[in-house]
Amino acid sequence: MKKNVFICLCISVMAFSCKKQIFVPDGSVNGGLASHNIGYPPNYTVVFDDSKVHRIEIVFTAEEWSDMQADLQSKIQGGGGPGGTFSNEDPSYFPADIYYNDLVWENVGVRYKGNSSLRANSGKLPLRFDFDEFEDDFEGIKNQRFYGFKELSLSSNYNDQSLIREKTASDLFRDFGVPAVRTVHYQIYINKGNGPEYYGVYSVCEVISDTFLNDYFGSETGNCYKPEDDGASFATSGFTLDGFELKTNETTANKGDIQQMYNYLHASTRTSNPAQWKADLESVFDVNGFLKYLAVNNTIQNWDTYGRMPHNYYLYNDPKDGLLKWIVWDNNEAFQLGKMGGSLSFAMTEVGTNWPLIKYIIEDSDYLATYKSHIKSFIESTFSTNRMNGIYNSQQSLLQQSANAERSGYSYVNGQFNSGISTMKQHNIDRVAAAATYVQ
Repeated sequence: MKKNVFICLCISVMAFSCKKQIFVPDGSVNGGLASHNIGYPPNYTVVFDDSKVHRIEIVFTAEEWSDMQADLQSKIQGGGGPGGTFSNEDPSYFPADIYYNDLVWENVGVRYKGNSSLRANSGKLPLRFDFDEFEDDFEGIKNQRFYGFKELSLSSNYNDQSLIREKTASDLFRDFGVPAVRTVHYQIYINKGNGPEYYGVYSVCEVISDTFLNDYFGSETGNCYKPEDDGASFATSGFTLDGFELKTNETTANKGDIQQMYNYLHASTRTSNPAQWKADLESVFDVNGFLKYLAVNNTIQNWDTYGRMPHNYYLYNDPKDGLLKWIVWDNNEAFQLGKMGGSLSFAMTEVGTNWPLIKYIIEDSDYLATYKSHIKSFIESTFSTNRMNGIYNSQQSLLQQSANAERSGYSYVNGQFNSGISTMKQHNIDRVAAAATYVQ
C-alpha cells in the first residue's frame, strides 16, 4: 500500500505535465474545493463536456498494479480469455492517483468491472472509480469527490471498432425521453511505475446510484434496484425478490413495490378484465416509459438486455408519481444483431412467458399501438438519417486522432475506425427502413 503523499512534484512525461499540487488540510488542492470536496453539485459541464476527448492518467505503484492483476485472475474461474467464467464477486479496489486538468486525486479506489469484457483477449479492460473508497486508510481524502462525483464507470468500448456505440445509445435513449446516464469520451493512460501507457478511448459514464438519480429525477430517495439473474425476468419460474438488489434505502430493504408490480403483471385480470389489469399495472409501473424504451431498444438492436438477458437495466421508484421507471444501462453491444439469439424483432413474437413484461404488455392492442407510434416518432426525429449522419460525422472527426493512436493489444479498433463509423451509418439506414416497414 503506498503512503499518502501531500505534495505532488511537477514532472512531464509523454506530453502530460502535472503542476505542483499543494494539499490543504480539508483535502482540497490549491483551494479547489469544488473539484475535490463533498458538498458541491456534480459539475457536468467539466466532467461530461462532450465537445472534446478528455484525458485521465491513472498512476499505480508497481506493487498495487501487480496485486490488481492477481486479484482479477482470482475472480475468473478457468483462467483469463473467452473460456473463463467470471465469479459473482466483484474485483477488489486498489488505490491509485488520478490526474486530470492539471490536478491530482490521491488514493482513489480503482477496480475492474464487467463480465464478458473482462475475459476478452485484450489489455483494454473496463474500470470503475470510487474517489473515497480508501478514505479510512489515508489522510486527507475524507469524502473525496471528482468535481462532485463519487463514482465513475469506464467502459472499454468492448468489440466496438467505431468507439461510439456506448455513448450513441445512451444519448439516443436520453434524447427520446428514456432514462439513461450521461456518457463522454476519455483517453485513458495507465502508469504502472514506468511512465504513462495509452490504453485507448474509453466511454466514461456516470453511476446510477451516485449522481444520476438526483440529476435525472430530481430525487434519490426512492427505491432504486439493479435487477440481476433469473428473478430479473419477472417470470413466474425463478422469480425472487433477491434478484432485485437495492442500491438506495438498503437498510430499510422494503421491496414491496417490486412485489406489487409482479403481482399486477401476473394477475388473472389480464385475461378476464384487461382494463382493470392495465389500470393496476400502470398504478405501479411506468408502462408508457417502458414502451418508449422498447421502441428505441428494438430499433437500434440492443440484444444484451431484458428479453434476451436478465440484466443491464435498473428500476427506480420515482417519488414524484410513485411509479417504477425503467433505466437503461450498459449499451456497448447495441447497433448489431448480436448474440444469444440476436436482438429482438420489432414484433417481438419470439418472446415467451419467460419475459412477461414484454409478452403480456405487447399482447395488448392499445399498448401495441402506442409502441408502434413511439417507433414512428423515433425514426422520424431522434434517429432520422440526416440527424444521425451529422452525429456520426462529428464523432468521427472528434475521435480520429485518438482512434489512430490506439495500440495493438489495447484496442478493439485494429485500424478499422473509419470502417466502424461507416457500419454505424449503414446500420441507421437499414433500421430506419425496417422500422418504417413495420409501422406502416
